[in-house]
This record gives sequence, C-alpha cells and structure tokens, in this order.
Amino acid sequence: MQKQKLYLSVIATLTTLTSPGILAQQTTAADNLEKIQVTGSRIKRTDIEGPSPIQTIGRADIERSGFQNLQQLLERLPVNGAGTFSTRNNSQDSTANGTAAVSLRGLGPDATLVLINGRRVGISAFAEGITNSFVDINSIPVSAIERIDILKDGASAIYGSDAVAGVVNIVLKQDIEGLEIEASYGQTKGGDYDEKHVSLVWGTGQGKSRASIIFDYFSNSELSNAEMGRFGTANQSPYGGEDFRSSRGFPGYFYVDGVKTVDPACPEEQLVQSAQVCLYDYGPSSITIPEAERVGAIFLLNHEFGNDVEAFVEVAVQHNTSNAGGAATPLDESAGLTVPASHPNNPFGQDIDIGRFRPVDGGNRRWDIQSDTLRLLAGLKGEVNDWLWEASVQKGRSESKQTGDHTQGWVRVDYLQREINAGRYNPFGGTYNDPDVIADITTSLVRLGESRITSADFSISGDLFDFNQNTVMMAAGLEYRKEQVADTPDEQFQKGLIFGTEAVSAAAKRSQWAAYVEFSVPFSDALELQLAGRYDDYSDFGNTFNPKLAMRYLLSDDITLRASWAQGFRAPSLAQVGLGPSESSLFFIDTYRCQATGQDCGVLDYNVEFSGNADLKAEESESWNIGIFYANDSGFDAGLDLWSITQDNKIEIFYEDVYQAECNKQDSQLCERLAPQGSETLGVLSKLHGNLRNVSSQDVAGVDVSANYLMDMQDMGDLKFGIQWTAMHKFERDGRDYLGEYQYPKHRWVGTVDWHRGDLGASLIFSYIGEFEDTPDIDFDGNLDFDQNQSRMVDSHLLTDLQLTWQASEPMRFTFGVNNLFDKEPPFAIGNGDDDLYGYVSKVHNPRGRHLYVKAAYKF
Repeated sequence: MQKQKLYLSVIATLTTLTSPGILAQQTTAADNLEKIQVTGSRIKRTDIEGPSPIQTIGRADIERSGFQNLQQLLERLPVNGAGTFSTRNNSQDSTANGTAAVSLRGLGPDATLVLINGRRVGISAFAEGITNSFVDINSIPVSAIERIDILKDGASAIYGSDAVAGVVNIVLKQDIEGLEIEASYGQTKGGDYDEKHVSLVWGTGQGKSRASIIFDYFSNSELSNAEMGRFGTANQSPYGGEDFRSSRGFPGYFYVDGVKTVDPACPEEQLVQSAQVCLYDYGPSSITIPEAERVGAIFLLNHEFGNDVEAFVEVAVQHNTSNAGGAATPLDESAGLTVPASHPNNPFGQDIDIGRFRPVDGGNRRWDIQSDTLRLLAGLKGEVNDWLWEASVQKGRSESKQTGDHTQGWVRVDYLQREINAGRYNPFGGTYNDPDVIADITTSLVRLGESRITSADFSISGDLFDFNQNTVMMAAGLEYRKEQVADTPDEQFQKGLIFGTEAVSAAAKRSQWAAYVEFSVPFSDALELQLAGRYDDYSDFGNTFNPKLAMRYLLSDDITLRASWAQGFRAPSLAQVGLGPSESSLFFIDTYRCQATGQDCGVLDYNVEFSGNADLKAEESESWNIGIFYANDSGFDAGLDLWSITQDNKIEIFYEDVYQAECNKQDSQLCERLAPQGSETLGVLSKLHGNLRNVSSQDVAGVDVSANYLMDMQDMGDLKFGIQWTAMHKFERDGRDYLGEYQYPKHRWVGTVDWHRGDLGASLIFSYIGEFEDTPDIDFDGNLDFDQNQSRMVDSHLLTDLQLTWQASEPMRFTFGVNNLFDKEPPFAIGNGDDDLYGYVSKVHNPRGRHLYVKAAYKF
C-alpha cells in the first residue's frame, strides 16, 4: 500500500507540474490504486484527472527555487498579481505587519482561498489594509510542505467563500520514514541582509500507527531604507520622480497671529516657500525588509483501528516575531499644540499654535510584533460498503501583539504639551532636546489581535451507479464553522493622545453551516461531466447557493479538452463588518482649500477614518475556463487555457466621493476641518470620513500557457525545459480598464531549464514581469485619472536564478544558489503617492538585489 501511495503521488506531481491540466486516464493500474482526493474536487477516485486547471509546485520545485518562505516563492508565480503583499515595505500601523498573502489573478488576497490539506484554516489576527482578511502564508513552514496545488478556477461550489479567483492548497508531507536535517544560509551582495534556515523532518511507522514531526526555523536580518541608496529616500525628484517628503517637518511651521509661518531655521533644501512648509524625508527611517524570526512545528499521527477505520491527528504551532515602524511621530494642527509667549526659545514673542511638526529627537517609531498560531485537527475516516467517509473537528487560534516602549519613539501629545509649557522642550529650530526630557514625553503601548476558528465536517464519497458501462461517482458533505476576530488598539490611540499612527479596531463573530454535493458523470470512456452545488448559510449576511459545471473530453490519446463554469461568492470579512473607527494616512491635494485660500495646494498626507458596515452583502462572481492539453511519450507536453472571472458587489473603501460632496463646507461632519485662520473660509483638513460599500465590480480575463520538454542526452544526462506564462487581456474595475496600468502588467512568465546527470544537477529559473504604466493618479489630487492621462511606462523586469546541486553520498546533499544572478535593480517608478514612495513598485518588484545561499541536507 505504501508503494501504491508513493507511485500515485509521483504521478500526480509529475503530471500537474507539466501543465495546468492533467494527463489522460491511466486505466491499467487504476483498480489496484488507493482512492485519493484531488484539489478542486471532493470525489475520491483512483485516477488523478479532473476538468479544472491545476498547477502544482512539487517538492523539487520548492527546493529549486532556493526560497525558504512561501512569500518569496508564491510572489514569483505568473498566476499571482496585484493585491499580493508581503513583509517588504509593510510597516504601516493599519496593516498586518510581519505577514504575507497571495492574490490569484490580481483580485486581492480576500479572493484567494488558502487551504491546508484541503481544509480551511484560521485567518490572520490583523487585517491587511484595514479590512482585508487573509490566511498568513508566513505561518506555514516550507519544510513541512510536500506540494502546493493551485486551482486556477472558481471553486465556491466545492469550498465555499473566498474561492473566487482560485484556491491555494498546501499539502503537507505524509508517511515520512527516517530523519532528515537541513540547514541553509544566504546573504545579499554587500552583506547588508542575510537569512538562516534549519529544518528537521522525522517520521516512523510501526504496525498500524504512523507518526511524523516537522520542525522549522527561519530568520532574517533587517534591511533598512537607509541601506537602499536611491530606493530609500522619499525625495525621488533627482531621479525623475516626485518629492514625497512629508509636510510634517523638522523644523515645522506655526501659526503666528493666525498666519501660517514656517520655522525660520528651516534649511533651504527643505523649504517650500509657496506652501510655508518644511519638508522631512522619512524614507531613510523606514524599513525595506523587517527583521524576522519564525519557529514552527507540526505533529502528524495516524492509527488504524481495524474494520476499515483510521484516526488522524494534526497539531501545528507557529511562533513568529518581527518588527515594523516608520519615522518619528508626525504631528499636525489637530494635535492642538501651542507654545506660550513665555517659552524661553519662542522666537515670535507671543502665544502661537504649532501646525505641522515632527519631534525627531523622540526617535523613530518602532513596533515589536509577536504572532502565535495554533491549529488542532482530529478525525476519523473509513469505508463502508465501498463508500469512503470522513469526519473531523478543528480548532484554530491566531494571536498577535504589537508593542512599543519608551525607547521606540511613541510621543504622547499631552506629555509633550506639558514639557513645552514648562519650557523644557524646545520645538523650534530643529533642536534635539535633552534625553531626560524625551523620556518624559514618550510612552509605551500595545495593540492586541485575536482570530479563532472552530469547525466540523463530515463527508462521503463513492460509486453511485453504473452508467454507459462506466460508473457515476458522488461526494456529499456537511460543514459547520464558527469564527471570531478582535483587533484592539492601545487606548492612547483612541483618546487621540498619540499621532501619526493608523490605528485599527475591529470586533466581530459569525457562525456558518454548509451542505454540498458533487457528481462525476462519465457519458463515455472519453467524456466526463462534473456537477457540483453548495448551499451556505451565514448568521449575519444570509445564505447563498453556488453551482459548478465542468467537463473533460479525451479527444485522442494525446489531447484532452476541458471546460468549466461556476458561480462563487465572498462573504464580507469580519474586519469589514466589525471595523471600529480606524484611521489611514493617504496622500492627496485638498483642492477645495487650495481654491479658496491658496493654501495646501501640494500633495499632503491626510487622515482618513473608516468604520465597518453591518449591512454589507456577499460579493458574487461568475467564472469560466476552456482549455486544451497535449502530451505524448516523446517527453513533450503543452497546455492552453482561456479563462474569465466577473466579480460583482465587491466591497470597497471609499473616500473620494465623500471629499467631493462634503469638503467644500467648513461645518461638515464627514469632512472635519479646523477653524479657519484670519480671513480664510476653509480651515485645514483634519479628518475625512470614508465608508465601505457593495458598489464595485471587476471583470478579468486572460490566457494561461504552459509547455515542457524532456530531452534525454544519453551519457550527458537529462535536460528539461519548461515555461508557465499568463497573458491578461482584460482587467476592468467599475468600467475602467486597469490592464497595463499601475501594478497590472499584461504579461508574466516563469521559464525553467533543468539538467541532471548522476549526482549532479543545475537549474536556471527566469522570472519575467511585463511593463505597465506608471502613476495612476498623475496629478496626485486623490482622484485616479490614469484613463484620461498618459503617464510614463515602468519597464519590464527579468530576474535570473541559478542553482547547483551535488548528491555527495546517498544521505548527503549540497546545494549552492544565487537569486537575482545579475543583480538587477527594480525598474524606476514615480509611484502612487501611497505605499510606493521610493522609486519602485514594492508589491511587484523586489529591491533586495543579488542573494547567494548554500544549503546542506543529511538523511539518516
């Protein structure tokens, strides 16, 4: 039985690696093989075919990449796209620092369902971008993974919510025998950044019991913006970009007799005379890649009781630490700070108000982040009258904590005002005040997050009846799930005592149950039809039913056709439903104030506050796929899939329309302004209130192409060529065409060349991202205008990775590799004025540079 499992696993890996499709039916040995469940279907069967497009990243592919975390591995995939995020440049307080997610087809991480061994797992305790819930792929140790199945098709009829753009199924190692230890070390050019990784995999089987333990350790050092040269400054004007330095300066500006007056000591290179602001470059104080440490362990146990009943247990724990942060606290008029005329350093000799000012002497703000994840799964499976059944229960918990202490730059404005009033703190002239005074204006704080999941499921799968000399197969099941999430910021945020933080608060819970059924109907030896439907009932937004229809047709022994159509949905995330007042800092022009007063006519950073919406409805989707796959015995195969996804009722955060409707008023409750100074009619914009609504739509389409060729060079070894290419031909959102625009390249591909001869091997991996237009908001006024204006192009980007392997002995293997062999810099980009401020597109291109690594593995 173990050999049969291994044989089936090898076939599954090889066939799905070669293309998004599956090879033609292998009927000769089917009767002797154990039935398994393939990603994208609940039916357990002896063959490994299916009508849905699946790409598999096998263990060999993971090893060949040289990456030791899923973030780096999955962001290279052509099927990946806009919306993907990682720890890189991820230091805002409004997001899930230290985490990472995948965004299939560019529809966002909330439209991609991530499973472990085919089961849903708990979400991150902190949401990304305030409201996007996701599974943190950094909580899954790479050494525990046997393969990754990527279902590039809508699958809500099979798996429920979130499977809009597809499914990433992480399949863990099973049936491990013996002990294997692996260690690796990598370093970037110049030694500014390094990575360490150690894993231990052990398994044994005695009689009816099998047990496995997987231990994984990964750490990386910090790569700061200060080490990045031109990619570490917010002033990109010397390189052809924009000056995104902050108006919250050091020195700052003040209001003297109601007149905006910049500090006389403002250096000329920081002074914007027309706006009376003193700019500050926060770039070098930020972090490109934060320091991180991840320790995880997985325990797997199976025991056969007899009578065709087997028990299984999975226990997974993960402990991650990281950091995040930005420049010193940015203060503005809403802090309400004043300086009395009696202050010994007051150059104006009268009471004044502080406008925008940054106490740089307080230090750069830093978070320490700790995340702990626990997953417990226990179940039984067996067989009754040739029907396979399975039942399980699961509990999962993710807890996150962000802390900052007195030494990490967290300035309280009431403490600061106290020291100013006493004359001990000098806010003028870019002064660095006494450390004892700094200790009296700083504070400690904590942000807590928790996510919990409890679930239970029961399923059956088997042969229903004979039809046309073939067998109709069926799967059915019931699922129950209860989820809750809480994100609690420090009360100092909520009281307005700490500024420059994008504080998030959220609290929500829900329960859900579902029933599904799936049929495989073979009309002939060549034609198979898949019918599936699923009913989901949620305790908050209601219920939904989603069907799927798919077919597979063997046109010949070498050619397989497939097609599918499905409806899908995404339930509103708990963060979207239960979001409390949460702020984000965004760059735009206060057009109304500029027109009315001639003030603030440049791009400035403003606070936008969002709250949840309990009336949100589920997002709905419809997808189809048509594909053809060719494979023969000569070592060549190729596949082509045309696909389309339409998503309606998409939930979006809006603030632009609120600005247009409300910010031309001084007394608006949705657009809060400070009191006007002197003869002004509109005061400084203090806070803009945005909202969440079901108003958006997305229509995405493209083609996936894959090809592989295995060349037997006799005594020279084997040479294999492969390519995975995704070409988008539509990406429309709310009727606007995003294709080829910012972060939406038309083409992405990965090509591979592998050579093996005896104990030696070499691999080349080429990763290509096509060009796209720069700057979606060409005048940075807060309104996207890319479809009315033509910006410059961000160049295409090609990275080359090299890896050499040597099997020194049967138990010992050595690996040497280089990521970004030619040390290619990311192409220059002006940026979007939000998260891309440093001359490149951080969610598309990696600025890390050439990275060399060595790895050694020993199997006992």
